Amino acid sequence: MILEVLDGGRSDQVALSVSGGPSVTYAGLRQQVDRLTLQLNELGLGRENRIAMALGNGLEVVASFLASATAGTAAPLNPSYKYDEFKFYLEDTRAKALILPSGELPEARRAATDSGIAIIEAAIDSDGQVVYSCSQTVGPPVPTGHPDNNDVALMLHTSGTTSRPKRVPLSHANLLRSARNVSSWYQLGPEDVSLCVMPLFHVHGLVASTLATLKTGGTVAIVPKFNPLSFWPVVKEYRATWYSAVPTIHQVLLSRSKKGSRPPGVEHLRFIRSCSAPLAPQTMADMEERFGLPVVEAYGMTEAAHQMASNPLPPGTRKPGSVGPGTSVEVAILDEAGSIVAHGEPGEVCIKGPNVFGGYEDNPEANKASFTNGWFRTGDQGTLDENGYVTLVGRIKELINRGGEKISPREIDEALQCHPAVAEAVCFGIADRVYGEEVAAAVVPRYPVTEAELIKHCSSTLADFKVPRVIHIVDAIPRTATGKIQRRIVASALDKQQQR
Repeated sequence: MILEVLDGGRSDQVALSVSGGPSVTYAGLRQQVDRLTLQLNELGLGRENRIAMALGNGLEVVASFLASATAGTAAPLNPSYKYDEFKFYLEDTRAKALILPSGELPEARRAATDSGIAIIEAAIDSDGQVVYSCSQTVGPPVPTGHPDNNDVALMLHTSGTTSRPKRVPLSHANLLRSARNVSSWYQLGPEDVSLCVMPLFHVHGLVASTLATLKTGGTVAIVPKFNPLSFWPVVKEYRATWYSAVPTIHQVLLSRSKKGSRPPGVEHLRFIRSCSAPLAPQTMADMEERFGLPVVEAYGMTEAAHQMASNPLPPGTRKPGSVGPGTSVEVAILDEAGSIVAHGEPGEVCIKGPNVFGGYEDNPEANKASFTNGWFRTGDQGTLDENGYVTLVGRIKELINRGGEKISPREIDEALQCHPAVAEAVCFGIADRVYGEEVAAAVVPRYPVTEAELIKHCSSTLADFKVPRVIHIVDAIPRTATGKIQRRIVASALDKQQQR
């Protein structure tokens, strides 16, 4: 089970250090997780229950994830969600409890209360211990027991372009194998210190930065939130040996660095990892020149419990523009009929491996479309060269990838269509220098309405990263000859109009 990751370190070795907060050893973290697991059981939460949490980066979220995954199934949520989003994800996940920071997140509290979900308050006491308080129980106490490796440890959502977000159940075995794949690929060991700047409600930060490091007895240094002003001082303070982030964070750090002068603290790093969005070859080259370190680009997704492919560390070959070969994961490029194409030919990137999930929960239609002869179809188009290196060409799915945050266009459509002035809405991604992609939309109005009014409306129901930065007010939405709306066609048509 997932608690095996805590067997990798010495009992007196520091497992977690939170910037501005407490540090905890492997023995101390295990004791806290055991205590919190028992408390969840006493509240009536067991193997069949989903335990949601909306916690910022820190000891609380790591300990709560491990305890929730041991007692039942952990379901982390983005703390920046608004009421409607919390309500949807809590109800769709069928959560029985929601762990929140003590006294915070009123919209999450209201959503949980309205859905009849128990609220568990999490805080750090004067001894640096995570403590829970809850005014109600879910049911009678549940006997404490250890989950099986095939039990679901983590429940996350992924977004589709034409359907509701899908539930992705990841087993203990999926997570352990993915953590092992990451740690072995980058040769992590007890001397390594991972600086976790990614949010811990995503598999990127949870699996790559945290579980993979714990698996090999290293130390995870956690920052509550990425801050470019304090980033290098934190690297220096904790003597971090590597960090993993989305390209947006790399670009911010690059833009703030001076040519010919390495940032203080960078000498402790042995490599930098980039994942969750495409890394421009020029950005990779600039980073390696400026920081004097190898930069490795990786390829991951929720359904694979994160990592699927990665460029290797030196002396292995790093290929700019490629996400590298499969990392203990089989990778093939299939055509629409499910046949493997020749090297260099484009097709859909498909994967197999013990880290890959078994299928979406309660969604036979999506599973039928997503699996072919045991291969999981990622929805990404790419090529595979003769050395097994994957190059991503584009996305078949129309998800918007804003700095690693995957956004469902349909969710934005529906938010806009809730405004009384909107007759029709279609959302799509537009290129952005900092985030890779930004959210844009086209709206056909029922009566006059301004772009500012519609953006304000979206801000009231959507997390900030989902709010459209540009909304076009149009007379009609471009359609194909068969009357269908294709988001890329809408985006292209509006772009041409602007260029006239």
